[in-house]
Amino acid sequence: MNYFAHALPFLDGDPYFLAGTAVPDWLAVVDRRVRLRLKHAVPLAADPDPCVAAVARGIAQHVRDDAAFHRTRAFAELSWELTVAARDALEGETGLKPAFLGHLLVEVLLDAELAAEQPEALEEYYRLLESVEAARVEEAVNRMAPRPTTRLAAMISLFCRERILSDYLEDGKLMRRLDQVMRRVRLGELPKGFGEILPAARRAVSGRKAELLEGIPTPADDNG
Repeated sequence: MNYFAHALPFLDGDPYFLAGTAVPDWLAVVDRRVRLRLKHAVPLAADPDPCVAAVARGIAQHVRDDAAFHRTRAFAELSWELTVAARDALEGETGLKPAFLGHLLVEVLLDAELAAEQPEALEEYYRLLESVEAARVEEAVNRMAPRPTTRLAAMISLFCRERILSDYLEDGKLMRRLDQVMRRVRLGELPKGFGEILPAARRAVSGRKAELLEGIPTPADDNG
């Protein structure tokens, strides 16, 4: 799952919980050394500091929902379908790159589908994130992380400013964002013709949206 799919069920809740649902993905962008598991978040889910507790619960929710999402048959089948499409667009390239793209496209195109259906919810998502103090979120994460980060607060501000989720709705802008991801993970930029697979990929993900989200969010379980 990606940012918006994680957050959408919780837009009427605590903005710090909402931020928590994005923390693992933000860290994957700016500080991959910091990995948060349930064992890190759950002990602080009832912390006396309401900000820390909300961020911890949001992180735990993210981890549980990701696990459920990746177990769905729809995710497995779509990931393979889009891996094959990516491999063909990359002229038969094998290895990590097409598989990474197959996984990534399912997640970002699901966010695109949800944003297209509920544009007002996407605006509310950003409004809520902009209401949190980014430094407090970073401080909360450093209460639970196995190693500290100094990069998260800046990432939160950048995420709100850039509004990357809106770019997922247009193929040209999505290609630019995909290239940014590929550079970040050192897999190289995509060929110009890669975007030709996006319309069919969008239709494939749209057609199985309900299956992808079945049973999500998962029930809270503070036993970790």
